[in-house]
Amino acid sequence: MKNISRLSLAFGIGITLFTFGCNQNQKSEAQTLNTPDGTNRQDISMTTADVKLDKIKLPPNFKIEVWAADIPNARQLAISEDGIVFVGNRQEDKVYAVIDEDGDGKADTKFTLAEGLNMPNGVAYKDGDLYVAEVSRILKFKDIKNNLNAPTYEVVYDNYPTETHHGWKFIAFGPDGKLYVPVGAPCNICEPEKEIFASITRLDVDSANPTAEVYVHGVRNSVGFDWDPNTGDMWFTDNGRDMMGDDVPNCELNHVTETGQHFGYPYWHDGTVKDPEFGSKGGSASDYVAPAAKLGAHVAPLGMRFYQGNMFPDSYQNRIIVAKHGSWNRSKKSGYLITSLKVNGANATDEQNFASGWLDEKAQEAWGRPVDVQEMTDGSLLISDDMAGVIYRVTYTEK
Repeated sequence: MKNISRLSLAFGIGITLFTFGCNQNQKSEAQTLNTPDGTNRQDISMTTADVKLDKIKLPPNFKIEVWAADIPNARQLAISEDGIVFVGNRQEDKVYAVIDEDGDGKADTKFTLAEGLNMPNGVAYKDGDLYVAEVSRILKFKDIKNNLNAPTYEVVYDNYPTETHHGWKFIAFGPDGKLYVPVGAPCNICEPEKEIFASITRLDVDSANPTAEVYVHGVRNSVGFDWDPNTGDMWFTDNGRDMMGDDVPNCELNHVTETGQHFGYPYWHDGTVKDPEFGSKGGSASDYVAPAAKLGAHVAPLGMRFYQGNMFPDSYQNRIIVAKHGSWNRSKKSGYLITSLKVNGANATDEQNFASGWLDEKAQEAWGRPVDVQEMTDGSLLISDDMAGVIYRVTYTEK
């Protein structure tokens, strides 16, 4: 859609905020958005999804519903200040904007913002602009909310590696205003020749000539990160290597405290497991940063966010919520759920299941796979599912 002509139709967004009472004396808000017509617009208000919400287990007083259906391969989520949800995907070639126009808690409209892209998994929103990460490029859609019906983009940076093995990207802007972009290892296990592989990089997208700076090293494949609202430190998920057995190594939740840290790959895994092929080429385990939490073998932790809303109970405030996409080659499947952890200094503890049931443990069959989590302005939580092609919304009401 890059070459689609820009229409002169102005896009005005009217926002109506309303509140309703809760027993916990909290407020929730919804927004009414007036969106333009366009050939790339689709009404999804009546679209249904083949999901098994009755199987999902949540803590007391929480509720899960389908917020948006017909979102093929829904992956990373980003949200504008007025509630437009942007969605990337990995197995498809499109990027979407999804909108709840009438504020009833379910999406009504889907705009296809681009197509023909190369694994556009990553989406990030900043100052009215949408950024999209392909395998080797970062794209920018200027003033996106006013151009939903006629989106165009420019290429901000096009010098990331073209390897597709772990080449899809999760992106987000840090407290420093820079765009953070991981570059996964181009293999299951190897010692990459180029420094940029198995790293998280950052870009100054406002620079006339952005350059990818390696921020941290030894990161096999991160597809989720966020910053501690209290300290400003980055925390990220990392997927452990395969082919070492069902229970080794653990996937990781990591904590960055300074630029240039090395998190062990390919020499050490989950802090204490020496790699049988490359371990002798590295230093001792103490030379690398150990994980802040071990999340389980092959669970594939992807999107994560610090919860900062006011809808959930206070006990969830600043807990890390993690989407575990689920294993692909473990003899007994693991993952396929949402968990939360409490930040305890440099570590994360008290991991608890938050939402589970996408996997039928007895039959060893999954009907959904959570990918990313994104807090809405009212404090509810969105969860993307690339297998079911939907976005769920989790709400809380004190009885």
